[in-house]
Amino acid sequence: MKDEIVALLPDLRAFARFMCREREAADDLVQNTILAALDKQTQFTPGTNLKGWLFTIMRNRFYSDLRTQRRRPLTIDNEAATPLPAVDNPEATLALKELSSELWKLNPQSREALVLIGAGGFSYEEAASLCGCSVGTLKARVSRARKYLSERLQ
Repeated sequence: MKDEIVALLPDLRAFARFMCREREAADDLVQNTILAALDKQTQFTPGTNLKGWLFTIMRNRFYSDLRTQRRRPLTIDNEAATPLPAVDNPEATLALKELSSELWKLNPQSREALVLIGAGGFSYEEAASLCGCSVGTLKARVSRARKYLSERLQ
């Protein structure tokens, strides 16, 4: 199981990065997710979807931490966010910055749905299960997010 978790670290880091936005917070979230998974590994059924199980743990931990932070409000500086790295192409760098900016303007549920489907490689059924909503709701979130991004990035 540990080797499988190590193989999934890049996917976990990518998802955490989209959820947290800050690299340090994302790394903390991944670390806490792995610790929780190792602590609760007896609850995992071998042969089932380990990636989905880990993403569920991460998502639940993220929202739990978010609820805790609401009790201690912090200011967020959108301009201080680290830009996404791009190829040595100024236009690509600009396009990535613009995409990142628009992604963060989406509501959290739409952004999460889009990242799970688009970048996470989950099926709609798996992503809906992770998000705790119906497949139709998830498809609507993804559709609205794609439409919003398409309109904003033209």
